[in-house]
Amino acid sequence: MNISKVAGLTGLTAKTLRYYEAIGLIPSPERGENGYRSYSDALLRRIRFVKNAREAGFNLDECRELLALHDNECRTSAEVKALTLAKIDDLEQRIAHMQMMLQGLRRLADQCHGDGKPQCPIMEALDGSQSVRPAKE
Repeated sequence: MNISKVAGLTGLTAKTLRYYEAIGLIPSPERGENGYRSYSDALLRRIRFVKNAREAGFNLDECRELLALHDNECRTSAEVKALTLAKIDDLEQRIAHMQMMLQGLRRLADQCHGDGKPQCPIMEALDGSQSVRPAKE
């Protein structure tokens, strides 16, 4: 099947598919006599695997690790679980950081009068006169 069909079946763009190929995340598909890419069902499954891993939050390097584990018949579920738990920890840390950012921005928005005067705690925080982060409790 051609790149347009694979893009439609996976929800990825042709540009993304070509990028995954260029960085070696997926193997290069065979090419027909016309020079167009021809994707096999096995390659389609691999692309779906990558797409699902990306949607689960794994970055490209982690996708490489997952693919290597997927291809390794001697893998253990413990290896897969360890990678997943590390991703969970990473996401929890990011969420905590974003929650702190959100609290800081809310605090600044609450302090801003939002009137016609130029003084603004938001601008003061962004230029370093005031902290954007909330005070530690």
